[in-house]
Amino acid sequence: MPVSVEHLKGGPPIDWRLITDLPVTTPAEAIEKLDWYAQRWKIELFHKILKSGCRAEDARLRTADRLVNLIAIFCILSWRIFWMTMINRAAPSASPRLALTDDEIVLIDHLVASRKKVPRLRTISDYLYEIARLGGYLARANDPSPGNIVIWRGWTRLMDIKIGANAIRKTCG
Repeated sequence: MPVSVEHLKGGPPIDWRLITDLPVTTPAEAIEKLDWYAQRWKIELFHKILKSGCRAEDARLRTADRLVNLIAIFCILSWRIFWMTMINRAAPSASPRLALTDDEIVLIDHLVASRKKVPRLRTISDYLYEIARLGGYLARANDPSPGNIVIWRGWTRLMDIKIGANAIRKTCG
């Protein structure tokens, strides 16, 4: 079932065809398949995090069992990064506890407190922007919301800081 979209500059319509081997006998079934296809970009982003962030393809493990276990952990990490990026866009005013632990919230609060003239963080969006800043996000007025890669880099840095803070807490009281 072709779908026509008028070109923005008044040009000829573009015909899109989604080819599937699934049965499509009603308009409702066609819309369902289009909705499924619309989710494809999210799957692509998840795999980008898995491949680029986790560098899953670089793993040099000697047994299939070890590789399966590593990829399982990478999938959890990739999903968390992807989910945090999406929740920042879908529910920016939600509580930060929706995605972050109390320790992570306290740590980010301490990092932010070291900068002058920074308002108190209150929402998940506030905290995710701070994580993105750790990953190189500039947070200028016209910048779009932080993406998966900058969230990934910031998250990696935050986890390194968290490991260091935990080590100091154990050794210094």
